[in-house]
Amino acid sequence: MTDSKSGAGAAQAAGPAAHTGTQDADSRQGGAYRRAGVDIDAGHRAVALMKGAVARTHTPQVLGGLGGFGGLFRAEFAGMTEPVLVASTDGVGTKTKVAVRTGRYGGLGADIVNHCVNDILVQGARPLFFLDYVAMGRLSPEKVADIVTGAAGACEALGVALLGGETAEMPGVYVEGELDIVGTIVGAVDRPRLIDGRRIEPGDAVVALPSSGLHTNGFSLARLALDDLDWEETRADLGGQSLAEVLPVPHRSYLPAFAALEAAGVDVRGMAHITGGGLVDNPPRVFPQGVGMRIDTGSWTVPPVFELIVARSGAARQEAFRALNMGVGFLFILPAAQRDSALAALRAAGESPWVIGEMVAGEGVSFGDPGSTGPQSGAGEGR
Repeated sequence: MTDSKSGAGAAQAAGPAAHTGTQDADSRQGGAYRRAGVDIDAGHRAVALMKGAVARTHTPQVLGGLGGFGGLFRAEFAGMTEPVLVASTDGVGTKTKVAVRTGRYGGLGADIVNHCVNDILVQGARPLFFLDYVAMGRLSPEKVADIVTGAAGACEALGVALLGGETAEMPGVYVEGELDIVGTIVGAVDRPRLIDGRRIEPGDAVVALPSSGLHTNGFSLARLALDDLDWEETRADLGGQSLAEVLPVPHRSYLPAFAALEAAGVDVRGMAHITGGGLVDNPPRVFPQGVGMRIDTGSWTVPPVFELIVARSGAARQEAFRALNMGVGFLFILPAAQRDSALAALRAAGESPWVIGEMVAGEGVSFGDPGSTGPQSGAGEGR
């Protein structure tokens, strides 16, 4: 796709056939490669549809344009004494199947950008550039362009360069009509400002920000629960919205919220991005030894779509808090004395924060309301 966006799959850099006679013969037959299931021209059409949106993300640090074998980025670390690069790769899971069912593909691009940005934000890193990968069994230029244009829009909003990527057409690997999306983010943080959770201590406050929906996790459970429903029907239990409207809502970014806390001088000691593993497994990934978190499950109302999934899937409440974000997208851990100033700064930035709990002596996460309890947990897993 992006800087190496020039066609479909590994053959996209090959260029035209060296022998005109062979090319003409292939054209008369529709092309041998096309008959094998790969349409290089479709890849070029996808690039043409997306290139304007991608170019708008290119900051002065980006050298060169689309079509190179590698993206070039001239890094600047003004104000940093010891710059540290922070990188992460992730996907959107089976949310792709929601896009296929609803025909709404554009949000997947924003999903993967914001997910990756939030992951490196946990360590205090600002994103520099992003790379994407979109694969299909049969390439649809319009769908690929929708996805990448969505990714470009999310990058542009956050000041991130969409530097490179790949569009792969892989017949026989992916079922026709299905797709996969992966993103890689690279950012930077000054080492003295690295946030690794080691300063977290019992008594610290935990401030939560809401998710915009399921984000990019839990869709296998959601599809199990909701597959036989009419997704186009407006539902009273979803506030008059349909599942086709609610489920594709993109993952949101928490970078502006962190910037607001920094600007207010709040001492953010730790953060957690609530993805796969939910509130059970994600927060402990930043806890120092001997410190745990107590969450008050009465401090927020779980959004209706999660309650619908839990009810129809038959999932135990404990399992739900591990499979789904349950309406909680991101956590900030900070000194209790700065709780009110943090809430004020976040509200001034247009957020809807609340105090979800506190840090305690112990380990893992405990839940305060027995009716909505999640299991005790240890550290989650990351790659």
